[in-house]
Amino acid sequence: MARFSRRLRKWTSEALDLPQDILLDMPRVILIGSRQLYIENHKGLMDFTSEHLLLAHAYGKLRIEGRELVITSILPEEISIEGEIIHIRMERTGDEP
Repeated sequence: MARFSRRLRKWTSEALDLPQDILLDMPRVILIGSRQLYIENHKGLMDFTSEHLLLAHAYGKLRIEGRELVITSILPEEISIEGEIIHIRMERTGDEP
C-alpha cells in the first residue's frame, strides 16, 4: 500500500505541476553561498552547537556541519542558519519515496 501511495503522490505532483517536496514531505534546503542556509519542512531540531546542527525530517535526519553556526530564525517547520557552512548530509532511515 505504501508503494502505491508514493506512486500516486509522485504522479499527482507531476500531473498538477506541484513541488515534490510538498507532496512527498521532504525538506527543502536553500543554500546561499556558504554563509546562509534556509530549511523548510523539517520535523524538529535534534541537536545544535556552533559546529553542527541536526534536524529531523520525515525520512531521517539532516546534518549540517560548519563553523560559527548561528540560528537566526526558527519556526515549527522552518529554520534559518548563518555561519560558515562546510557540509550538508541527508541521513535516510525507513521507507522513503
